[in-house]
Amino acid sequence: MESALYPIQNKYRFNTLMNGTWKFEADPNSVGLDERWNKELPDPEEMPVPGTFAELTTKRDRKYYTGDFWYQKDFFIPSFLKEKDLYIRFGSVTHRAKVFINGKEVGQHEGGFLPFQVKISDYIQYDQANRITVLVNNELSEKAIPCGTEEILDNGQKLAKPYFDFFNYSGIMRNVWLLALPQNQIINFKLNYQLANNKAAITYNIEANNKAEFKVTLLDNKKEVARVTSKNTGSLTIKNPHLWSLNDPYLYKIKIEMLEDEKTIDEYSDQIGIRTIKIVNDKILFNNHPIYLKGFGKHEDFNVLGKAVNESIIKRDYECMKWIGANCFRSSHYPYAEEWYQYADRYGFLIIDEVPAVGLNRSITNFLNVTNSNQSHFFASKTVPELKKVHEQEIKEMIDRDQRHPSVIAWSLFNEPESTTQESYDYFKDIFAFARKLDPQNRPYTGTLVMGSGPKVDKLHPLCDFVCLNRYYGGPEIVNAKKMLEDELDGWQNLKLNKPFVFTEFGADTLSSSHRLPDEMWSQEYQNEYYQMYFDIFKKYPFIYGELVWNFADFKTSEGIMRVGGNDKGIFTRDREPKDIAFTLKKRWQQLN
Repeated sequence: MESALYPIQNKYRFNTLMNGTWKFEADPNSVGLDERWNKELPDPEEMPVPGTFAELTTKRDRKYYTGDFWYQKDFFIPSFLKEKDLYIRFGSVTHRAKVFINGKEVGQHEGGFLPFQVKISDYIQYDQANRITVLVNNELSEKAIPCGTEEILDNGQKLAKPYFDFFNYSGIMRNVWLLALPQNQIINFKLNYQLANNKAAITYNIEANNKAEFKVTLLDNKKEVARVTSKNTGSLTIKNPHLWSLNDPYLYKIKIEMLEDEKTIDEYSDQIGIRTIKIVNDKILFNNHPIYLKGFGKHEDFNVLGKAVNESIIKRDYECMKWIGANCFRSSHYPYAEEWYQYADRYGFLIIDEVPAVGLNRSITNFLNVTNSNQSHFFASKTVPELKKVHEQEIKEMIDRDQRHPSVIAWSLFNEPESTTQESYDYFKDIFAFARKLDPQNRPYTGTLVMGSGPKVDKLHPLCDFVCLNRYYGGPEIVNAKKMLEDELDGWQNLKLNKPFVFTEFGADTLSSSHRLPDEMWSQEYQNEYYQMYFDIFKKYPFIYGELVWNFADFKTSEGIMRVGGNDKGIFTRDREPKDIAFTLKKRWQQLN
């Protein structure tokens, strides 16, 4: 089941991490269920959790392994937890999972970048060892996101063929918790803010597994500032609110107590930031003031770790972004681990939160801009109804999980799909209508448009509250590239959309070791010239309200003729050291308001 609340501990709630060494075994012929691997793996090896096997092997067939694989771990449940409901919570399992406790299936989940939990109370043995087994599958198709296909090699091995340009890391790559919760419990809560006359009205909607009363308390750094008791909906009002902002990311504490006969039976606390975000004409307004977005597209990606969560990497990335003067990043191309959002709340960074809807464009080499890839009639396929259900479910899980974070300012519902056909419009019209019902704060909704989806042919920009462009006009003839970019922006300007535009991707592959005079592609000098060309053009178009360069750091991709070990468009190297362009951006962004 979906799990929107991050684990906390208090008088009513207990948790412990189940990270560490697990048993692991590949199942290339999918015989595990028939042979009862859910009870015991026949020939396992050790595997760290969180982690991904692709970064921990020296064997090619293991690195690119595609298919079923299993994790298993024994754990102990003490009898003093008998009065609690027990769950296992996974930060994510990529891309789909079936979970077994002591050999019995207790739940499954589709979607590799969002948390879920399974209830285990009826399946465990107290005061003795229990066994959890997880069957994972990392295959790609057009029935789930991110999209792709697969190839069968001559030796019979499956090989994933992503319709996207990042490595298909998989496994249990985020934290795993054992949760002990009250039988009557708070499941989730949503918040909205209204600012007027030096007051903030905080409305709330609490989801629980029984009908109860709730005491809701708001505290600042020193004292209680508001309290109300109500059913599951209500509001708090405070005078002279201390707003959450980039330079002053002030966080209040909200405490929700579930009451039965006026006695607290469950409690959940979180930190929240009071702020507003809205689009007015061609401007993005943050706390009613225009804000220009400057920062990055990113990836969860690092040497050895792959996409496995690691708070040292999170800390280093925020320090680098703070040093360079950034204020925003997009969670390209999937929701990140929850710890990323917690750090953003505390650091004062803005996030465009993106669902894993990448690869909805039938081109396994989309970075080469394959001819007619945007006219493949992807959304006319028989798989679309199944895909849409998965897409909508993951949007719901993303918004339910992240809607309380003040750092999250917008929802991105797609990245570079087919976008010039009527079928694509019909598909995303339904997707946007579904998503707009979910967020009580009504943050802006958007998605990023692929090269070739310009003002004359694109069908999706009318659905977006602000328009995001991924553009790679470049190459050796940079004079021509400049003209093509200006021509496209003139076309958008002539449409008079009265919407802000944000460049969510633009960049050039650059080797940190390469210097050329005069500059040439792949050199650091060329990367500087490339970005300067874009910045000179941005000044001419006042509807451009953001620049999120691609990419924060070099990252791993599948092998390809354009990829020397991965995508090298990073402003930082994969181990987070600056390229020359970082100093250019630092100077620019520290001067931009």
